[in-house]
Amino acid sequence: MRTSRIRTAALAAATAALGLALTACGGSSDDNGGGKASDGGRSAGSSGSAEGATVNADKGATVGAGKDSASASASGASAGAGKEAAAKGNGAKASAAGVRACDGQEMSYSVLHRFAKQRGEHLLITATNADTKPCYVTSYPSVMLGDTVGVLPHSGKDTPGGGKALVVKPGGKVYAAVNLFSDSARTHTSSDLSIAMLDHTGDAGPGAGTEAFDAKGVPSKFTWTSADVTNWNTAKPYDY
Repeated sequence: MRTSRIRTAALAAATAALGLALTACGGSSDDNGGGKASDGGRSAGSSGSAEGATVNADKGATVGAGKDSASASASGASAGAGKEAAAKGNGAKASAAGVRACDGQEMSYSVLHRFAKQRGEHLLITATNADTKPCYVTSYPSVMLGDTVGVLPHSGKDTPGGGKALVVKPGGKVYAAVNLFSDSARTHTSSDLSIAMLDHTGDAGPGAGTEAFDAKGVPSKFTWTSADVTNWNTAKPYDY
């Protein structure tokens, strides 16, 4: 599969402009259509074997040697002024003792298009830690579909847990889903998307471009009017 670098600046700016709230649940489906961005690259994800371990911040786990953990919520900083994320009192905390946050450069992504043109259609994102050291993820991935520049909002119907830190061991995997909704003639179609990691402040790491594939490994085009994304999880969302 073709590979190239994705514009991280666009991902970060779009994330800040939309004021992503890193809460356990919240947000709503939104049409992510927007202006055109430069062509994103594509990269194939590789699979690993180890399971990602969940670290519950409520039990006092901390990042690094410090004792402080920040509430996971973005401040909704305005575009052009830069991102200024701040902790807010939603009670969710993101931390992992002695483990750094995943920035995305260590991750290999794969995307499976499931239930095309059916009820429950979604893209299953699998992120595999290809590094030799563990790292943790929190919240949900920053995702842009096709050549649009709108970052997808968090799913309002997601299960709680987005504020927790999920430690991903070398070879371990975490999962998220992009829910696709087509309810009007105003739709977009693509097989491409770009993915970046968000940290507990709402900052986006380097982005990666990839294609969606069907169960047979064939590039699969998906159609959407609006879409949203779920939190990272150690289990596959909608695994039925």
